[in-house]
Amino acid sequence: MVQLTRIYTRGGDKGKTSLGDGTRVNKGSLRVSSYGTVDEANGVIGLARVHTSGDAEADAMLARIQNDLFDLGADLCTPIKEDEDPAMVLRVKPEQVKRLEKEIDAMNAELQPLKSFILPGGGAAAAYLHLARSVVRRAEREMSVLIEQEPVNPDALKYANRLSDHLFVMARYLNDKGTADVLWVPGANR
Repeated sequence: MVQLTRIYTRGGDKGKTSLGDGTRVNKGSLRVSSYGTVDEANGVIGLARVHTSGDAEADAMLARIQNDLFDLGADLCTPIKEDEDPAMVLRVKPEQVKRLEKEIDAMNAELQPLKSFILPGGGAAAAYLHLARSVVRRAEREMSVLIEQEPVNPDALKYANRLSDHLFVMARYLNDKGTADVLWVPGANR
């Protein structure tokens, strides 16, 4: 368990931060941006959860996802080493991706097929989940560039990809199983 006794360390006052392995890097590095964007997505999901208290199942899924996002951030902040001990480094696992897929399939089975793109909106929880989805997509884009420059756990990228799908489906599910979705009407305001 992590124990934080001090919130500020002054270690970042000159624009540098420490990665999980102790390496000091610029706070604007792509690796730091990637896990920073994951953290941002986690914050938006926290906002969505304020509006899911009436749906224990959805709230539990989002709670698991928030925990997984800390795992993802830990994974991204620790560069992969050839000789790393898997028991000593927290990495996203395939089982976490599979759990998202199972939940997506279960929710999607109760939704009507899409006939148009969906505008972010409907209920408050759904609107926040659409925002979280777009933030996760940004994290995924940053991770895709990072993976071209240095090794990244492939399951981390898979998790981000699947999570954006999960958040989209859950937004629809929480919009009265899609009946409260706001549909895009192409050219409606011409």
